[in-house]
Amino acid sequence: MLASGLSTRMTPTSKGELMIWQVPLKTKLLQAAALLTSMAIGAAAVEELHAQAQPPVYFIGEIEVTNPEGYAKEYLPKAQAIIKEHGGQLVAAGGKAGSANPIVGIDGEPPKRVVIYRYPSIDAIHAWRHDPTYEKVRKVGEKYAKYRTFAVVGVSQ
Repeated sequence: MLASGLSTRMTPTSKGELMIWQVPLKTKLLQAAALLTSMAIGAAAVEELHAQAQPPVYFIGEIEVTNPEGYAKEYLPKAQAIIKEHGGQLVAAGGKAGSANPIVGIDGEPPKRVVIYRYPSIDAIHAWRHDPTYEKVRKVGEKYAKYRTFAVVGVSQ
């Protein structure tokens, strides 16, 4: 490296003579920064694609509502807000309290109320279900309903 901040590289010509190329240090630093930035962007893109490859998880709730008015007013709005905070997206809801959508029995007696939520992962479902704020709201909901809930991992498309 020369005192002026230039590095020196010697390259032979076709006649055997040596040519001296001088590349400013600033150029090398910019090239290194560009390379590192490209690597970071590539790593982020791979991570995003990996996350997209994970199938969603579906939370299914069969609910027997004993007091539709109390359930709809005191429990449902608060519960839905907390579910949304944890990445839950309502896919379908039907039956008493909160939705006029009918539940159609195919084999056997249908539940009184059904909800289906899509979550990004089973961990997101557990985080929502064990959130202290939701646990307080759930106690209110249990005054008005009985719950049977479960989750299933979706199929990769």
